Amino acid sequence: MNAARPGRGDVVAVALLLLLAVVAVVAAAVDVTATGWAAGAVRVLTVAAAVAGGGPVTAALLRRAGRPPQQAIEQPDEASEVLRGGAWIGVLERAAMSSTLLAGWPAGVPVVLAVKGLGRYPELRHPGASERFIIGTLASLLWAAAVTGTGMMLL
Repeated sequence: MNAARPGRGDVVAVALLLLLAVVAVVAAAVDVTATGWAAGAVRVLTVAAAVAGGGPVTAALLRRAGRPPQQAIEQPDEASEVLRGGAWIGVLERAAMSSTLLAGWPAGVPVVLAVKGLGRYPELRHPGASERFIIGTLASLLWAAAVTGTGMMLL
């Protein structure tokens, strides 16, 4: 882990993780089940939170797992240049992950992973690309699964 001071993005990521933990504790503690329009709202908000919150959390983890921030600013690494479009792919991946779980189709998760892996396969031979791919994918999917699980506790 980097010894650098946490940046604004790290603070946002920690705040999102804490907020998710609080919502999960409250959802587990209350004896309320959303029905009707409220259930639809919970589903939409769950997917939105999985998509929107995953970016800052994944980016913060990738920064912590990579080179020191100052060095990364001065010299972008080859892996981040090779894996272009990762933020948009992450948005789609988290939306698909959350949607398949909410729809009760957990078999959709390996389909999402297979599509992403096959699409990125040619780029993963570049130095550092496979590590960024694995860290980013796992962080993104774990965030989406945690948000979706929390949302499902309300349904």
